[in-house]
Amino acid sequence: MKDTAKHQGLRNQLVTVLKEKGITDKNVLEAIRKIPRHLFLNSSFENYAYQDKAFPIGAGQTISQPYTVAFQSQLLEVEQDHKVLEIGTGSGYQTAVLCAMGAKVFSIERQNELYRTTSLLLPKLGIRPKVMMFGDGYKGLPNDAPFDSIIVTAGAPIIPQPLMAQLKIGGRLVIPVGEDHQIMTLLIRKNETQFEKHEFGEFRFVPLLENKN
Repeated sequence: MKDTAKHQGLRNQLVTVLKEKGITDKNVLEAIRKIPRHLFLNSSFENYAYQDKAFPIGAGQTISQPYTVAFQSQLLEVEQDHKVLEIGTGSGYQTAVLCAMGAKVFSIERQNELYRTTSLLLPKLGIRPKVMMFGDGYKGLPNDAPFDSIIVTAGAPIIPQPLMAQLKIGGRLVIPVGEDHQIMTLLIRKNETQFEKHEFGEFRFVPLLENKN
């Protein structure tokens, strides 16, 4: 598990690409610059790890392309010690980026194979989310709510009501909504009953599946 000067150089190049694509949040860019994405991929993909592409990670899932990770992270507006609920741990790369941004991350993964792999990998890299668990992301973590922000890393046909309920007032929920293609959607909670909705164009994610455990 080596992270070399060459890898760091490739990350610097990736950050330049993300800036050119419109990512401006310095906290996001520094986290991308810091986290060794190649260690979250099968070694056969190592030479491609810093391309702005998604790759398979097993269990029919993918590691999102860096631009998507950066775009969702930027929408969250993470501040130091923010409580962030992540639905879909996957490879753990997005988790690591959020931790590097200073968030207290509560992460749920529904694929047991990925959960087992990632729960071993993250501590080896010195990355320690507040909570990492195997479970149904549709339900969130009501016992740990409310959250400053919630990020969903799989496509959902609708926005799950339990997640909306677990967002604090002023909090931000970032979720790709749709069946085949998804629209990146941001909900900002204005009060107990009202949410402000923003949409940011089309993205493609694996589906968020319910009650798989």
